[in-house]
Amino acid sequence: MNQLWNTTKTTLLLAALTGFFIFVGGALGGTNGMVIALLFAVTINMAAWWFSDKMALKMSRAREVTPAEAPELHRMVGILAQRAGIPKPSVHIIDSPAPNAFATGRSPAKGAVAVTTGITQVLNRDELAGVIAHELAHIKNRDTLISSIAATIAGAISMIADMAIWSMIFGGGDEEEGGGAGGFLMLILAPIAALIIQMAISRSREFVADAEGARILGDPQPLADALRKIESSVKQHPMAVQPATSHLYIINPVLGGLASLFSTHPATAKRIAKLQEMRSQFNPEMKAAVS
Repeated sequence: MNQLWNTTKTTLLLAALTGFFIFVGGALGGTNGMVIALLFAVTINMAAWWFSDKMALKMSRAREVTPAEAPELHRMVGILAQRAGIPKPSVHIIDSPAPNAFATGRSPAKGAVAVTTGITQVLNRDELAGVIAHELAHIKNRDTLISSIAATIAGAISMIADMAIWSMIFGGGDEEEGGGAGGFLMLILAPIAALIIQMAISRSREFVADAEGARILGDPQPLADALRKIESSVKQHPMAVQPATSHLYIINPVLGGLASLFSTHPATAKRIAKLQEMRSQFNPEMKAAVS
């Protein structure tokens, strides 16, 4: 059921992207613009489906590391992936002092986990394992496909906004076809559309990934402690990320302002409370040995 729902959301998002691109093309270039936008939308749709994971990693400036470069991290990911019953995903590092992490990949066989360099400095081994387990839960539940595609779509919409700006500056588009007015309209609609797409990522998937991550690790407390530490760090030192990828992270890298109004994540306090409610369901002897 979860996979079917994610597939449905993916289809709807890609259809919305196509419609939005055609609308923009018509606003900026009339009939010819609509045709060009349609071709562009088809290309972006195909790229989003097949290459969204690579795009998300590139936009986040994540670099893949080998077992020789990060032996402990690879070992932890391997152990937890085995417990999750999925292939071991590729491991990536983001050079940032802010603690955070995300997963991507259109399927478990194409999964990837990315963590910041700062996360190992802020979290202890068990807490990091809790975070990794959470990200593996996203891969197992195939949440990563819809998340990666949403990141690609949001990035495309940002590009459309830039196109509208340059169109207005250089007078692109025929005024009779709505080029000037369309460009101005896009400046207003593009950011709103990007926010709506971010909101399309269900907040409930985080609760599900928290619970599944706790089961993978065998203990919900480390993840609860990790969430508390990560949010505290983000509040003090927001992480510089592409807005299109902010919803991928375990904690939104930018808190406050509009990020709070349009957050794709549930309140961290609620996530922690739900994890702590689960503690009685676990046997300490069943916890994964990651040290």
